[in-house]
Amino acid sequence: MNYLNYVNIRQGTRSNPRFSNGNTLPLTQLPFGMASFTAQTRGDSESWFFHPDDRSIEGIRLTHQPSPWIGDYGALLMLVQSGKPGTDLRSIWSGYNPDKAIMTPNLLSVRFIKYNATLSLSPTERGAAMQLSYDDYRIPYFTIMSVGGITKFEYNPDTGLLTGYTEHIHKKPEAGFRMYFVYKFNKDHVDVANILVNGADKNLITQTEITGAGTAIHIALKNSETSVTMCTSYISLEQAVYNHTSELTDITLKEANDKAEEIWTEVLSRIEVKTSTKKQMKTFYSCLYRCFLFPHKCYEYDKAGKPVHYCPKDGKIYEGVRYTDTGFWDTYRTLFPLFAIIAKDEYKSMLEGFVNDYKEWGWLPRWTSMVEIGCMPSTLIDAVIADAAVKNIADEKLLEKALEGMIKHANAACADARHGRNGVEDYIKYGYVSYESENESVNLTLDAAYGDYCIAVVAEKLGRNDIKEEYLKRSRNYINLFDKETGFMRAKDRQGIFRPDFNKFRWGLDYTEGCAYQNSFSVYHDFEGLARLYGDDADFIRKINEIFETPPLYYAENYKREIHEMTEMAAADFGQCAISNQPSFHLPYIFAYMGIQHRTDYWVGRMCDEAFSFDESGYPGDEDNGATASWYIFSMLGLYPLCPGKAEYVKGLMQVKSAKLLHKKWSNKGFNRVIPHSIFN
Repeated sequence: MNYLNYVNIRQGTRSNPRFSNGNTLPLTQLPFGMASFTAQTRGDSESWFFHPDDRSIEGIRLTHQPSPWIGDYGALLMLVQSGKPGTDLRSIWSGYNPDKAIMTPNLLSVRFIKYNATLSLSPTERGAAMQLSYDDYRIPYFTIMSVGGITKFEYNPDTGLLTGYTEHIHKKPEAGFRMYFVYKFNKDHVDVANILVNGADKNLITQTEITGAGTAIHIALKNSETSVTMCTSYISLEQAVYNHTSELTDITLKEANDKAEEIWTEVLSRIEVKTSTKKQMKTFYSCLYRCFLFPHKCYEYDKAGKPVHYCPKDGKIYEGVRYTDTGFWDTYRTLFPLFAIIAKDEYKSMLEGFVNDYKEWGWLPRWTSMVEIGCMPSTLIDAVIADAAVKNIADEKLLEKALEGMIKHANAACADARHGRNGVEDYIKYGYVSYESENESVNLTLDAAYGDYCIAVVAEKLGRNDIKEEYLKRSRNYINLFDKETGFMRAKDRQGIFRPDFNKFRWGLDYTEGCAYQNSFSVYHDFEGLARLYGDDADFIRKINEIFETPPLYYAENYKREIHEMTEMAAADFGQCAISNQPSFHLPYIFAYMGIQHRTDYWVGRMCDEAFSFDESGYPGDEDNGATASWYIFSMLGLYPLCPGKAEYVKGLMQVKSAKLLHKKWSNKGFNRVIPHSIFN
């Protein structure tokens, strides 16, 4: 089966800052590849630089952007032009037909109508092979433009190599940042006398090199058809040249395309499904493609074949792998548990990279995009490590170092709020994070309690029973914020008094991207204990049912504006279950865990059918680096990782006709409530 025929990489791209249908980009790249490529249609719209309804194209963008809320780095814009080159977004854009453009995981091909020229590209791990085609009487140009930061371009007519670097990055790291690049041309096809450059002043100059902000180089060509290859490095220009030699020597566009297709076919074939409708088939494989985009590889190979990487903390080059462009607050619930089934080798490699960050930075990562962003609360990498431990992904040596990092951030505060657990000193002293010390204190407390459980899981795996017992006891701290009167988790001050004037519909303040409804039930490790706080299982189920029966009202004053997650919850309208955002992912599965299977089946079935599709409006909210896509994959297969860190899944409604996971037949028939992970070993 040709799985790529079912993938729409534009799924979820019809988005803007006020309403997200995914906030995705149509990325042409290899699975977890270091270099990604996408069409740019509106570069003046900050991070929302592609929209599927635009009829104009500015170029093909080399991008590393994990989310529009984070921003891009190491970006360049490439395009074909004819005649006098344009020098800025206002002058370069051309009309294009999005229906005729080819946008697939392995091939990106766009015709620039204004220039009567086509740029086609297929990716490698750190670069791409390209074909440039011109049907015009004017001088053909291949333009490469800076997207931001100081950028250098230098063409060498003796070698046919265009080399340089860009310092473009959303947040400058302590040690600085450069992405080095090399483009290789057939030097006989280059019209050196007509090569042009421009700086921020937009004035064209006849020369072959330029350095500065707002720079661009326009390579004049003698031929109407020519091939170009390019490659990148975060280490050095010499490394970029070596990467190019390793990946792109004598590689044609067709060969790169065929290889990329082969790689993507292998990845997508790890789950083979048959569905009732073509819509389901396309949605399933479009989502599965999304699961293999992030995190990005952030390492290269030296001449001895060993992986090496640049550390932006101190500027040094270290041995080993590194991965970036992922936030664990988003991805721990679903994406990494999916990797534990269908991408075990990749999962282990990623975990090695995350532990390398701990060795080099002193803290385990939270939300990295080249540098630590720390834009979401808590240290949910705890769950990623614990899940790898119980599912036998990581070896003992790796877990020992990971546990060291987990215990550090569970007990020590960092002066830099991007690292470690926010509010950890309160948590240790009071058993909860007070609202006097931190905003979003309810989430910080519940995440810390769950993180403590994850520490206990890893400690048990390593035979450290003293640590296990200590952190199991701490994992019960969620009890400290439970309010029997309202049935919600509520913020307290340091004296143990609940914040007054409670409003269950009030978003923010004490809660992360939600209100009490979405954030009071994140006690994945102890639903039995949570149920006892309500009196009995029946009382607990009634409270969970209330989530779905309560209209999607929200009060926005704590954010001083409406945030897009509020709008999307109301638009999806599954009550207060905001399936558009990660804190609600597990809510419909609590029913099944508590023995009420039919309610899980009802709500999950509706959500998959009504909130997801393969088209440009395909998601109910931000897709977030595979998090929402993997929720859909699990839900269609009829199992869900309710508690990462436990080697089990909750049974759901199997919504595909049949499935094979890693070429083994999958069915959840015969299971009652819980499915053990061991069946996937």
